[in-house]
Amino acid sequence: MSLETLLCNSLTETLNPSVLDLENESHSHNVPKNSETHFRLVIVSQKFDGLSRVQRHQLVYKAADEALKKGIHALAMQCFTELEWAKDPECLSSPPCKGGMKKDPR
Repeated sequence: MSLETLLCNSLTETLNPSVLDLENESHSHNVPKNSETHFRLVIVSQKFDGLSRVQRHQLVYKAADEALKKGIHALAMQCFTELEWAKDPECLSSPPCKGGMKKDPR
């Protein structure tokens, strides 16, 4: 079984998400072809209700434990409750750039 499948199955079984978007981003990193080391996750679950961002990530890491131990190096994640997901369809967009670093006025 691929790490991607293992990760997807573990997250589905543990968190029962309504949205699970898992993308293998390994090809963008300096790893061998067809690697499964770097993933991006967007997940929406009722299990996140009332939890902080850190607590949500902890739940995901716990669910992903076996896949992480088998070779996943990086897991970028965005975790949303059902209400957050329904309320803000732009929640996946990056914030606008503020113009970079400002020079010290001294």
